[in-house]
Amino acid sequence: MNEPAKIFTLPDLGEGLAEAELLSWHVGLGDHVVEGQPLASVETDKAVVEVPSPRAGEIARLCAQVGERVKVGAPLVEFVGGASTDSGTVVGEVTVGSAVLHEAPQSVGRSGAGLRATPAVRAIAKRLGVDLGSVTPSGPNDTITKADVERVARVYAETGPLEALTGTRRAMAVNMAKTQAEVATAALFDDADIHAWPAGSDPMTRLLRALAAGCRAEPALNAWFDSEDMGRRLLKTIDVGIAVDSPEGLFVPVLRDVAGKTPDELRAGVDALMAAVRGRSLKPEELRGASIMLSNFGPLGGRYAVPLLVPPVVAILGAGRARDQVLAVDGQPAVRRVLPLSLSFDHRVVTGGEAARFLMAVKSELERAG
Repeated sequence: MNEPAKIFTLPDLGEGLAEAELLSWHVGLGDHVVEGQPLASVETDKAVVEVPSPRAGEIARLCAQVGERVKVGAPLVEFVGGASTDSGTVVGEVTVGSAVLHEAPQSVGRSGAGLRATPAVRAIAKRLGVDLGSVTPSGPNDTITKADVERVARVYAETGPLEALTGTRRAMAVNMAKTQAEVATAALFDDADIHAWPAGSDPMTRLLRALAAGCRAEPALNAWFDSEDMGRRLLKTIDVGIAVDSPEGLFVPVLRDVAGKTPDELRAGVDALMAAVRGRSLKPEELRGASIMLSNFGPLGGRYAVPLLVPPVVAILGAGRARDQVLAVDGQPAVRRVLPLSLSFDHRVVTGGEAARFLMAVKSELERAG
């Protein structure tokens, strides 16, 4: 006759705690275990605890799911076979984790080797709803302390509930995190003397024409990079993804065949894309297939930046706020109108020389009078 199954319940973990969260199982269905073998790791408000097996036998059922909060005395594991010594308490030593644990960052905002915090601090953060990735550590060796978590919790309380990112802002967060994780971003900066521009010149049209001139001079920047197959595609048509700020987040609609358009056609194309962004009427195909990117952030403010590109694109040109500056002209000081330029590029596939030649071609085109 088959031996009846034996239920092992979550034991009293001490200090009057009534429940614990199941962090991980160390066994699976059908496993044969020996007395004292770790069954699971659970986390209380104070520590991470390893629960050992009270007996030898075969695991017939796991009674809780990872992430579930299990009350003391609730079923944890069902055994069949083996000698039974379980009287509702733990046989063996309950191991409490007090060492500093390394935890991989879960948020977009933190990068590096990982987060350092004791199990107790991690438990406090979980109880208070604090993302460890948003906490600046103050403890030894960049360890997050209880005070660090409580400080951030106070900030959370003052700012209100967490607002989940959706739609465009969520896509922006995902794309920027992907860029930071995958792209070897490098940057160059320079200024273009635009004093010779005729009155009424359109900066956006001039920037698009200059970007096309840069691509003609150095086609390596009008390209896509396939990181999986370690190859690049040099693109013949210059399709510019234009960064557009909006209350809903960042949009990057694509203006097609920039090199083949007249200045009036460029202006009309930009206006149409801007209107589509404002009216939320962009078609999906208008957001895909950029061969290079442009960010004209100058009207909003700022001089230089390191704008982030979105793979598979390998370059993005940024233009800051134009300013008057004293320059040497024909050996004499003169006040000139200057436009700051920032070029970010993927150094995995674009060399510094290619980027420099591109930027010099852009600058030369911008400095032309006509």
